[in-house]
Amino acid sequence: MITPDIKNRFVSIVGEDNYRDTPAEKLVYSYDATPNYQSMPDAIIVPRSTGEVSAIVKICNEHSIPIVPRGSGTNLCAGTCPTEGGLVLLFTHMNNILELDEENLTITVQPGVVTLDLIHAVEAKGLFYPPDPSSMKISTIGGNINENSGGLRGLKYGVTRDYVLALEAVLPNGDIIRTGGKLAKDVAGYDLTRLFVGSEGTLCVITEATLKLVPMPETKQTMLALYQDIEAAAKSVSNIISNRIIPTTLEFLDQPTLEVVEDFAKIGLPTDVKAVLLIEQDGPPEVVARDMKRIEEVCVENHAVSVQLAKTEIEADALRTARRSALSALARLKPTTILEDATVPRSEIAKMVKAINDIAERHGVKICTFGHAGDGNLHQTVATDARDHDEMERVEAAFEEIFAHAIELGGTITGEHGVGMMKAPYLEWKLGAEGINAMKMIKQSFDPNNIMNPNKVFAKESRKRVVISR
Repeated sequence: MITPDIKNRFVSIVGEDNYRDTPAEKLVYSYDATPNYQSMPDAIIVPRSTGEVSAIVKICNEHSIPIVPRGSGTNLCAGTCPTEGGLVLLFTHMNNILELDEENLTITVQPGVVTLDLIHAVEAKGLFYPPDPSSMKISTIGGNINENSGGLRGLKYGVTRDYVLALEAVLPNGDIIRTGGKLAKDVAGYDLTRLFVGSEGTLCVITEATLKLVPMPETKQTMLALYQDIEAAAKSVSNIISNRIIPTTLEFLDQPTLEVVEDFAKIGLPTDVKAVLLIEQDGPPEVVARDMKRIEEVCVENHAVSVQLAKTEIEADALRTARRSALSALARLKPTTILEDATVPRSEIAKMVKAINDIAERHGVKICTFGHAGDGNLHQTVATDARDHDEMERVEAAFEEIFAHAIELGGTITGEHGVGMMKAPYLEWKLGAEGINAMKMIKQSFDPNNIMNPNKVFAKESRKRVVISR
């Protein structure tokens, strides 16, 4: 509870304008992009420096006040819903690019920098920051780091964790530490940098990050492969990889998703096919030409009915933009949109796609499937209405079965959306009780008073494992 005295201490740190606790302001930060989760914070606080963050955290630790670090609230696992009240910590004042080091190919930023602004800043220098979550127009680097965000380019270039070289962070006791550095090699002690990335705000508050950059690729080409057999499209994915070609982007969209996205984007996407693969390769011109030729051959060998190369960058960008808009397009269908991201090894994509369709039919729900097929990360999406309790029960049962099937195929319950609250009951399915206990020991050692984003990642009780019948 934030008493008047504690409020005055917070105000003395950040100023009256940066401490907000009116009902309207609290309502704005009571939810994120995840449906069906909402809880009011006690206040919102907007620090201007690492020193202010440290002072805030010390007060919270002293009085056991929960803290929820928040970016733009685009996460899809209820990771920034303030379920225990307390403070929502915003970084709208800490949104500066501090250094772009062209000699070491790094950029150092504060957590409130918008992802696309960073990408534009480095591309102006002929450099490249690959992580590109679909929310990059509004998501922030701090949020990307907390969730270890991926994106369309993750197949070839990896995810956020692969580009975080160093962090400045405030620990739950208020201590300020620095991890890593502008180094190609560093094995001095535990790798706290990689531990903090993807920790969903449960271990520390990230206040600065140094990120790795790479040279801008010389050229790129974009291709759309069309299929009348959804499993053939999925099989093409594993066959492309088995040919030892790693495209920049290898995305899958099924027919229901295509229909909705085309209605939204109106760029001429085919809606009379069962699935498409959006494929992109970048690099030296001769490598791109060779790879795209072989990819086309693989797609045709796997019964693609058409393979089309984008004629211009404008056309290619329209295809990428349409794919990024899939969630927004699907969200127009019904009041509640539930998007999950069970992930399997690439070799199991075809089996997983078939299983998703069988599960949807068995439970009487419509599941649209799209996502980063090249790295096995499929997004299963259901447009529904939370007020329809019968349908919601069927949707939940379908997703439970999808998670169980993904794990059975050697996969996981989430590839990039995080655990938060939505996936917490299923985490033990993936890690086992021993794995959960190990994580809890880490959490307890960093945050004994449990003030850092409490009630996330660890469920109060695990769901009973679904048994797959064949």
